[in-house]
Amino acid sequence: MTLIADTAGERLDAFLARSVEGLTRSSAQRLLEEGHVLLGGKKAKKNDRLNPGDEITVTMPEPEPVDIVATEMELDIMYEDEDVVVINKPKGLVVHPAAGHQSDTLVNGLLHAMGDSLSGINGELRPGIVHRIDKDTSGLLAVAKNDLAHVVLASQLKDHTMARTYECIVCGNLKEDSGTVDAPIGRHPTDRKKMCINERNGRNAVTHWEVVARYRGYTHVRCKLETGRTHQIRVHMASIGHPILGDTVYGRKKPELGQDSQVLHAGALCFKHPRDGRPVLVLAPLPEYFVQVLEKLQRMT
Repeated sequence: MTLIADTAGERLDAFLARSVEGLTRSSAQRLLEEGHVLLGGKKAKKNDRLNPGDEITVTMPEPEPVDIVATEMELDIMYEDEDVVVINKPKGLVVHPAAGHQSDTLVNGLLHAMGDSLSGINGELRPGIVHRIDKDTSGLLAVAKNDLAHVVLASQLKDHTMARTYECIVCGNLKEDSGTVDAPIGRHPTDRKKMCINERNGRNAVTHWEVVARYRGYTHVRCKLETGRTHQIRVHMASIGHPILGDTVYGRKKPELGQDSQVLHAGALCFKHPRDGRPVLVLAPLPEYFVQVLEKLQRMT
């Protein structure tokens, strides 16, 4: 495909992510690194800056054959049709293979359950995966069963029309009953495994929150994502002085109430069906670990 730049000074990878439906910035960078993008007829680099009228040629490679071992596992399927499946992921399950986690991930389980009935847009490491949630975050995850569904759902993520609501327990008592954190998130300057509020190099990130219940020293909060940055809720809640209970990366360093990972659950997912546009709302009840923490807090009150 051929694209024409319409702004001055924009990075090429950002332009591609904005202009090609279903393409994330990381996917755009991979296309650039692999030589699939030409700028003015010459091989382009991700940090090339554009001028209005620049001609960009993009060649989309065929998806690579999946070379992942299918693993039998019990999947908690909350919704499924010919295009989409929504999984209620348990805490502790990695979504897709990566360094240190080549097997026993959600993708391994999906391949066993669905075989070739998954989209291939993201290549060999994440078949079907439109978005992700952290290993120790539980809850709903949409999986595309074909490329049409993948492109449409990815577009909804990009324009913020896919609604995602999370439940969490944070440390401390919030003064207000609701609020919004609007602060850009980017890679931590010294710890590459962490994210942080980054005014200079971060990407726009907005989280809306409301109090569900208050306890002694803790608050049950519901968060709605306007954007979907890595670790967004964890970083945003920590930035206002209320890290998520159990989050030893962004919050208190010692486990509390028996929790050594974040008490965070993706409880609601709403999207327009990729084939006919009808609204689909999927709800996942609070998991047992979350309920047990609430019971402990109730006894403490």
